[in-house]
Amino acid sequence: MRFSKPIFIAFLALPIVALGLLRYKPWSALGQADKDVIHEGPNARAHRDLTIGFLPVTCHLTCPVTDYASKTTVSNTNFNSRLFTDFPTVTDALKSKQIMATFMIVPLAMKLREQGVPVKICYLGHRDGSEIIVAKNSKIRSFADLKGTKMAIPSNFSNQHIVMTKLMMDYGLKPGDITFVVLPPPDMPTSLASGAIDSYFVGEPFCAKAEMDGYGRVLYYARDIWPNFISCALVVHEDLIKSDPDVVRDLVRGIAQSGKWAETHRAEAAKLAAPYFRQNLKVLNYVLTTNPPRVEYVNLAPNKHDLQQIQDIGIKMGILGKRIPMDSIVDDRFVPDHIADETLDLSKLSGTAPH
Repeated sequence: MRFSKPIFIAFLALPIVALGLLRYKPWSALGQADKDVIHEGPNARAHRDLTIGFLPVTCHLTCPVTDYASKTTVSNTNFNSRLFTDFPTVTDALKSKQIMATFMIVPLAMKLREQGVPVKICYLGHRDGSEIIVAKNSKIRSFADLKGTKMAIPSNFSNQHIVMTKLMMDYGLKPGDITFVVLPPPDMPTSLASGAIDSYFVGEPFCAKAEMDGYGRVLYYARDIWPNFISCALVVHEDLIKSDPDVVRDLVRGIAQSGKWAETHRAEAAKLAAPYFRQNLKVLNYVLTTNPPRVEYVNLAPNKHDLQQIQDIGIKMGILGKRIPMDSIVDDRFVPDHIADETLDLSKLSGTAPH
């Protein structure tokens, strides 16, 4: 039996293709992408889904608590949470519309708007909740001692970077007196422990982790160097705002209620968020139940005065290029007039967070 040349080549190619499939397993990548969404809304009648991006930091804690938004939805929407580990990946996902809403550091949202990406700040993540951490046995005892050291920050566009720049000016330090390196928040504690950096400034729970593991201590709390410190905000693509404003209103209301619940149910909030953050429950519980509170989930309507201050310093630093009117950056129409009290039965959560 003789085969034509094309058929013969096809027969030769089949084993190669099969080996390639076995080697690279493209179906595994598809499965992993599905696992990125680690909460599925409990509303079985929903006819749409919206995925919100977050990083495993406490200023994004209200994202996993999307149960409020899903179970009380008036727009028949299931709100899901997608875990990211760094801000560049979040930015790319938002630009490409893989996600239409995410928690993000405020100056980065301003930079995206400056670059023409149509996003709006619709709500805040939390207040305070960041610390400057140094090695436990470090000789660094004051801000001036940071001169000549290396500090990790989550992004050049982070509020942590803005605060540090302002403090350097206040203390008479020059650019370059502190070397800043950008690291994903989960990598900061191990980098400090190994001596690769001298300090880091980031949101919880990565500060508490270094403390509880015995190799880090707090140099400054954010609330002491910038009261009511803002790190992240809920950022929504304008295409979603225009096409589905009721969904955005649903989302903001749910996150507002999540924050109100987390503020008064801190141990329960830690229990809920731990599997989403892939963090030890004891660490999150320590962060949320420390007195005085390290983090607050109230007063989260986007205040244009606070945000203007951030933009002004960002422009002086050169990370932001121009002054953009706050009305072009902030959309506070969706902030609820009244944040209802709700209860959340953790035993009945239908989420699919990993354990």
